[in-house]
Amino acid sequence: MTEKIRIKDIAERAGVSVGTVDRVLHQRPNVSPKSLEKVEQALKEMDYKPNMYASALAYNRTYHFAVVIPRHESVTYWEEIEEGTRMAVDARGDFHVKATMYYFDRFSDQSFLETAEQCLASHPDGVVMVPVEAGPSRIFTDKMHAAGLPFVMLDSYMPELKPLAFFGQDSFSSGYFAARMLMLIAHGEKEIMLFKLTTPEGHVASRQQDNREVGFRHYMKEHYPEVKIIELDLPLAAPRPEQNKLLEKFFEQYPNIHHCITVGSKAHIVGNFLLQTNRRDIQIMGYDMVAKNAQCLRKGSISFLIAQHAYQQGYYSLDALFRAIVLKQEVQPVNYMPIELLSKENVDFYRKTQL
Repeated sequence: MTEKIRIKDIAERAGVSVGTVDRVLHQRPNVSPKSLEKVEQALKEMDYKPNMYASALAYNRTYHFAVVIPRHESVTYWEEIEEGTRMAVDARGDFHVKATMYYFDRFSDQSFLETAEQCLASHPDGVVMVPVEAGPSRIFTDKMHAAGLPFVMLDSYMPELKPLAFFGQDSFSSGYFAARMLMLIAHGEKEIMLFKLTTPEGHVASRQQDNREVGFRHYMKEHYPEVKIIELDLPLAAPRPEQNKLLEKFFEQYPNIHHCITVGSKAHIVGNFLLQTNRRDIQIMGYDMVAKNAQCLRKGSISFLIAQHAYQQGYYSLDALFRAIVLKQEVQPVNYMPIELLSKENVDFYRKTQL
């Protein structure tokens, strides 16, 4: 077994001193080229693989990771991601790992870039980041590549930016799956509501949501081209009474709509409106097992939720940095989270923190 190979054994094989082998293994100076060649040859012949776990413990240095995520309300999707990163730090406590959160306004490129600069100024050993639009994200990632700084992406995947790894759902497949599940209960309907929360510029909150909508529309075009998809874009920053007025107007205008899908995490806005107005003939497909959504799911105003395993995304993203940087291990570059369908019958069996 590799673990049983001693430094003394390597030294004897190479014909050098134990001290020389120790300097080679720990990349210390004062080793002649000839001795280095002998030791490396012995290591190769003996198939020696260092115990990086023990070496990292012995090194006794502090590792600083930065986590760049959107500023968020409490008890949301992002809160679970943050909790996951904290637990990953706790799990690696023996290695003096620390993580610092950097928050940005996800609807402001300037906020993202300023937060990126703050992150870089702290000289982290690695970064977990949630990307925004391609332009600002590339500015940040180009600087990390230039500095030789490893980074992991979560939530939205941008392979062109060449992260060390990605953790999140396959957004297109998720939207395609959501459409298929929705049409199992909406078969025969002529109209479907697509609910979105948008900025003043008409954008949704993330590239991930855009990709889900593409997947949803792709399935509908393939299998139900005759079904009309009617959009309702609610202003993201509008107060709830104003959003409710717009919902009331929509359902009055489209009384034959009985099924709704949203590609974001706030299906509860429609769900709570349906409960308040006693509309029991409309079913919603939404995303994310956050508390307000779960409450509507249990009360029946939301029929299905697709869970993204946000906690796991946060945990695995930071742990991937740890394994790559501290333990010198290779990490899987693309890591898709399961697409899990929840209803009121199985919601209580969902464990958001299960790893």
